[in-house]
Amino acid sequence: ITPAVRTKGGAYLKGPKQFKHFLDKQMRSPQFGAMAEVLLWHAKKEKAPSVMLGSGKMGKPPKVVVPPDDPRVQIALSKAIEKEWPFIAHIEFAAAGADYDVFMAKFEELLLRNAKHPFVLIHMGELRVDEVRRLVTTYVNIHFNTAMSNPIAVDRSAQPLVNLFKGTKLAPEWIELFVSYPGRFILGFDNVFAGHWRKLYVKQVILWRTALRDLPENVAHSLAHGNAEKLWRLPPAQ
Repeated sequence: ITPAVRTKGGAYLKGPKQFKHFLDKQMRSPQFGAMAEVLLWHAKKEKAPSVMLGSGKMGKPPKVVVPPDDPRVQIALSKAIEKEWPFIAHIEFAAAGADYDVFMAKFEELLLRNAKHPFVLIHMGELRVDEVRRLVTTYVNIHFNTAMSNPIAVDRSAQPLVNLFKGTKLAPEWIELFVSYPGRFILGFDNVFAGHWRKLYVKQVILWRTALRDLPENVAHSLAHGNAEKLWRLPPAQ
């Protein structure tokens, strides 16, 4: 288990000064080996359990819209670069509506300006296969995390999550992309709440274990653990 610096919560919502203090306090500890996802565009999750909000009250995970050029994003990115940790961005492109074009343009500016630093879009960025193909073809530093991008998660969500599967098997178009760019995809589950760690997690693990058999062995190992080991400098799986 590799502990990750927390980014979500009241400090992030309050502003750059509070957020920087929040990160600095955590990063003085040597125990951390990663930084959690940074929310850039996040829809309100009405069906999710309540969380602690910036006001100090409990409520549903709120809508968060923080452009890639916001000072808070730049603060988190600078810390990730300093530690050589991948920068994990949470952008729900499929839900962003009118914000899609602006967020995509500004996110691509980040990729260009920091071409030697790895970026990861969690939840596949909620992007279609053609959109993902364009990004991995254009930028050598973009990676995608598969969290919540399978039929089990999709069926339980009201969000426009991307589904990498056709039935219980990986869709052919996604297999083609994984094989063409084996170093760009990272298996993930995004177990945020207690319920995610119970039967829901086990079912997704079983699904992925079966699906990985349809990939060439080297591609399956890269997706399942190899890319994560490389990006976060983790000990290789035994």
